[in-house]
Amino acid sequence: MDHSHLAHNWADIRHRVAEACRAAGRDPSEVSILPVSKTFGADVVREAVALGLHRFGENKVQEIRDKSGPLADCGIDWVMIGHLQTNKAKDVARLASEVQSLDRPELAEALHRRLTLEGRSIDVLVQVKTSREDSKYGLPPDQLPAFLDSLRQYDTLRVRGLMTLAIHTDDPAEIRACFRQLRELRDAETARGHDIPRLSMGMSGDFPLAIAEGSTEVRIGTAIFGRRPYPDSYYWPEKPA
Repeated sequence: MDHSHLAHNWADIRHRVAEACRAAGRDPSEVSILPVSKTFGADVVREAVALGLHRFGENKVQEIRDKSGPLADCGIDWVMIGHLQTNKAKDVARLASEVQSLDRPELAEALHRRLTLEGRSIDVLVQVKTSREDSKYGLPPDQLPAFLDSLRQYDTLRVRGLMTLAIHTDDPAEIRACFRQLRELRDAETARGHDIPRLSMGMSGDFPLAIAEGSTEVRIGTAIFGRRPYPDSYYWPEKPA
């Protein structure tokens, strides 16, 4: 299969992110890009690795498990960005380098327990729900202070920042409000003594707004890899824990 579009798309998204940074009065070096390879196979990811990419976001543990074997020679850092069930903590502890969707105490405990058995520690971001949509996951904002304090007991979880998904709407003001709330939460918790500089917010359709509100990492899938190969079995909901 021809994946020659990847080089063009990768160059284009880097240019667009840099332009968004300049428009916001920010240095482009302040914002990193996390390629999101969900639903694309190992062959596509390998082509992306050939372009110099070595860190990929995935929504489902099954995809990390399925791709990590064929791509074991590539030195990939897998980042879990989707909702994570506690019964999948074992695979995440073994395969992932980072979790950006930590959103509840029982998940923190499950990850810590499995990471202790693996003799590993990983970076984590706390996912906060800044949208009113029922379909969105995340910790309620008012629970963030207590949750961050509780995470100090887990030496296997290196808390680096916060993550969110903006509301699905065409109204830029509502989208920016979601991102602004996350930045304000981060600033408040920093003032309380938590070292959480990272803000993972913004995707292919809204990253300029996220950058304007202080994002330090944008999660980009479609703009790099192209239209997703629907229908795809990975999108069937997993059974509850």
